[in-house]
Amino acid sequence: MPARLALWLMVPVVAGCAMLQENGAKVAGGVGAAITASELDLFKTEFIGGALIAYAIYDPLAPTWTISVTRLDEERVRFDLRMKSLVTGGEGEARQVFMRNAREIAESKGFAGYDVMRFEEGIDSTRPFAQRVASGEVRYRRSRTFPGI
Repeated sequence: MPARLALWLMVPVVAGCAMLQENGAKVAGGVGAAITASELDLFKTEFIGGALIAYAIYDPLAPTWTISVTRLDEERVRFDLRMKSLVTGGEGEARQVFMRNAREIAESKGFAGYDVMRFEEGIDSTRPFAQRVASGEVRYRRSRTFPGI
């Protein structure tokens, strides 16, 4: 009887371990980082304040590109893209972001397709950090076969 009880009590433990296999490394890494920071006395006010300032400047959860869309007429739209000042990657994705947004507008507004009329990339040398910028113009097309769509 006690062996059966022990077996039944082990089932939730084994199931829990199976679920933790996917996120176990993340949990272990977080716990290890917290223990290391505690041993190095990094939980002092000045360190926490510095970390919060760095987080506010860098803001890893903010989108890499800001996009402004200007409607030029019934069929044409201009996109102006500006990259964050402090980034870790994403330098070559301006055209990809541009095309993705052009496609999303075409699909949401019921256009059959679009033509890229102009696209250019560059660097805006602002102080204290330079920023990557891109600009482009898109002409949307209605369907000729099904004009009501």
